[in-house]
Amino acid sequence: MSEIKFILDGREVTAAPGQTILQAAGVHGVRIPALCYNEKISRTTSCFVCVVKDVKTGRFLPSCSSCPSPGQEIDASGPEVRDMRKTALELLLSEHAGDCEAPCTLACPAHAPVEEYVRAGRNGDFLECLKILKERIPLPMSIGRVCPRFCEKDCRRNVSGEAVAINDFKRLAADLHYDEYLEDLPELSGRKVAIVGAGPAGLATAYFLRRSGIASVVYEQMPRPGGMLRYGIPEYRLPKAVLDRELAHFSRLGGITFGCGRKLGENLSLDELKNNFDAVAVTIGCWKPAAMRCEGEELAVQGIDFLQQTALAGWSGENPGKVIVVGGGNTAMDCLRTSIRLGSRDVNCFYRRTETEMPAEAIEIEEAKAEGVKFSFLTAPLKLRRENGKLILTCQRMELGEPDASGRRRPVPVPGSEYEVEADMVIAAIGQNTAAPGGIRINRWGGIDVSEETYHLEGKVFAAGDCVTGAATVVEGLAGGRKIALGIVEFLSGGQIKAQPEFTFNVSRGHWRSLAKDDLVYLKEDVSDEPRVKLAYIPLQERRTTFKEVCATTPRAEMMAEGQRCIECSCTAKGDCKLKEFSEDYLAVPDAIRGEKLRNGYDNRHPVIIQDRMKCIKCGICVKICQEVVNQNLLSLKKRGFSTKVETAFGKVLPLSCKDCGACVRECPVGALDWKIKE
Repeated sequence: MSEIKFILDGREVTAAPGQTILQAAGVHGVRIPALCYNEKISRTTSCFVCVVKDVKTGRFLPSCSSCPSPGQEIDASGPEVRDMRKTALELLLSEHAGDCEAPCTLACPAHAPVEEYVRAGRNGDFLECLKILKERIPLPMSIGRVCPRFCEKDCRRNVSGEAVAINDFKRLAADLHYDEYLEDLPELSGRKVAIVGAGPAGLATAYFLRRSGIASVVYEQMPRPGGMLRYGIPEYRLPKAVLDRELAHFSRLGGITFGCGRKLGENLSLDELKNNFDAVAVTIGCWKPAAMRCEGEELAVQGIDFLQQTALAGWSGENPGKVIVVGGGNTAMDCLRTSIRLGSRDVNCFYRRTETEMPAEAIEIEEAKAEGVKFSFLTAPLKLRRENGKLILTCQRMELGEPDASGRRRPVPVPGSEYEVEADMVIAAIGQNTAAPGGIRINRWGGIDVSEETYHLEGKVFAAGDCVTGAATVVEGLAGGRKIALGIVEFLSGGQIKAQPEFTFNVSRGHWRSLAKDDLVYLKEDVSDEPRVKLAYIPLQERRTTFKEVCATTPRAEMMAEGQRCIECSCTAKGDCKLKEFSEDYLAVPDAIRGEKLRNGYDNRHPVIIQDRMKCIKCGICVKICQEVVNQNLLSLKKRGFSTKVETAFGKVLPLSCKDCGACVRECPVGALDWKIKE
């Protein structure tokens, strides 16, 4: 028989007799997605992701089982077809649950691959752990000490116990190997970028630019680089010798230099930088204190100024006497605990909401209490005055009303509840704002007005970090620095500056608060149920009287054991899942079609193969591969409709010999059948 001529996406093509539209399209360079199609087996036609449109009849056809007819006109790429494929994908996703990425990695602002570096640490390879970390975390020694542990808050081990001590893997890996490790770097391209601000965002920008072969000069207003790491985070949390050791690594990279004592708008101009550099990154942070909004607030010391002056004095100073700190964030905790170390034994925190609403990290609050800080909740300042050499703070009791824009219940004054309290020093730690020089566009929230997607300000100028987002964490600053570094690389290569998506698509089994232990998938049989490793604190009296680091790095053997507690809950097929790939291509939304998902569980009895039925899309490929290719009948589709699932006869475990075959594993498009450990 002669070849069949038909129209495909507006051009005449040919197909061999018996060839499907899907096969013919592939020959002619038209890519049609398909999940249930596999050339090794008979046609299944179950997923309908491969639909095309017969233009003359208006019918939609599964291209994997439909053969073209002479003169037939097929639309394989038009908007209607793409929309139908998106719908088919979203129908499959409505029953699919598999954690494309682990919730710990999603929670990390820098999206560090948590499972991978924890696994390396569990195996005792902390150099590999550091190497993995440095793909996303350019300051692992600092982050390992000051990160608020977003990852641990979403760790699935919270379902039954405590989170894995994820952050401590960073600290140990960096402490062990930071001096010996050096990245494999490309040659410098000759391009040079000016970075204004040597805090976390600026340092991250310089680091990721260098990894792309671009040199930078990092300007800093203070005498030494580090930004808030040096002048805002106290010595007891981040020893400056540790920071200096980490910054020395930047000099070893080559192509990164620092210019300190240079402040934008004073002895450094934006126009000068634009004229002398290929691009400019503004990462000036938040150094402008927020107002306490009460009469006499000029008598209060600003929290960030208090910490900065103590830092410049070498983390020493006079006993401040009785101290009241107004505020409930991490800066407030730092001021309180610094006051204790300067000799005060009457240190008080006034916060207008309850402890539950405090933005400070729980561990910071707990450590402050242990060191002797007294907390007064539902207390707001009204007026500050000086009388007989003392400060008199007039306060008012509050009660919680309805939630405000932050989601926290709004504090409401209690009429007639005013009272006065005496202090030697009142520190306002309400927050910080951006102090941008004239000529830089500011948005209505007080941050630098950049593109929300790209952090592009104008022309060759980008901005990131606290000066854009408002005061945030170190790890969020690192994430922002990476974003603009990648944007600058695109800009310098002549490409369009576009957003840098971390995860365009992700399916989740659900937040740990909504899950039971039976909902978790255990890839390993030796997951440890031992309690979480505990930090080793220095004696309390030493904490209260010195600026020594409050706790030691957890030893290697203990961290290796801690790694055994990780259940590795991301999808084993996250790197080669066709459902994820096609859903990203077609912008399918995982929860576009909502409904009950069957809790079909998983089978982990085989030593090397896991069958996770929550991921299965019932394509039947595994069943037919076993029957038609391997000539076995080990798998079959059981039940009908919504309750259909793939199982073995009588629910028996797959034979041990399957480890030598693995045909069904290799052909599964979504990782419902997969190797527990991939090579």
